[in-house]
Amino acid sequence: MKKKWTRLLSISVLGMSLLLAACGAQSSTGENATPGTGAAAKGTLEQIKERGVLIVASSNDVPFAYIDKDTKEFTGIDAEIIKEIATRLGIPKVEMKEVKFENMLIEMNNKNVDMVTDGMYVKPEREKIANFTHRWYKQGEGLIVRKDSDITGLDSLSDKVVGAQKGTTFLEFLEQLQKEGKIKEVKIFGSQAELLLATNTKKVDAVVTDSATAAFTIKKDPTLNLKLVSPYTPHFDGIVAAAVRKEDQDLLDAVNAELDKLKQEGFILEVLEKYGLSEDNMMPVE
Repeated sequence: MKKKWTRLLSISVLGMSLLLAACGAQSSTGENATPGTGAAAKGTLEQIKERGVLIVASSNDVPFAYIDKDTKEFTGIDAEIIKEIATRLGIPKVEMKEVKFENMLIEMNNKNVDMVTDGMYVKPEREKIANFTHRWYKQGEGLIVRKDSDITGLDSLSDKVVGAQKGTTFLEFLEQLQKEGKIKEVKIFGSQAELLLATNTKKVDAVVTDSATAAFTIKKDPTLNLKLVSPYTPHFDGIVAAAVRKEDQDLLDAVNAELDKLKQEGFILEVLEKYGLSEDNMMPVE
């Protein structure tokens, strides 16, 4: 009787050991695995490749990153650069999500988009909440007025109403000039298109915005009775780059590697010249 009981106890212990072993194996490789005990989590770049689509934020700004109204294609300076980088990384499609300029980094950090690619200047306060790629190019602001305007520069604005886009460096600059009494009033608009339209329809006397944006738009739209003040020395020499989340180092490194190749091959310069910029706007390989 004692031997029979001992045999039954041994079988029970063996069964329990096998059950525990099986449970342990499942938890180390399954979905509920504790970080560090199972398979390594996939990086952002690998997830994007598997998805087949890189999602970027833009405020639909011409000529940086916008949806062409005729072709319905994602185009522009930043658009062409990121699409070429994506292709070289094995990502077949880049999709633009339209986001207000001031909210783009927030949307990215909330993981609603993968990157921000929209003529964004690299600034210390932005670098606190996002990582920026190697510098894509540089370009300063322009002062845009109606063709019959007598405004000749920033020193002509003490009795003028001037517009700028919300969330931009230019708005901060104009608001400071207003505090100093060098501008009568600053009006805020939500997009580049609204800025130029407001000037054309005399809602403001002038606007300060990206010189590339203004030059390209005025050239393309004959209904705009506008011009860039010239000669004009820009207050900013803005450095433009794309932004990624702080934790997405794999994506950042991959984009930087391809960007440097595009600079060396002359691709970046070709894109800049296509949109009215020049070698003066180029940034060196980092």
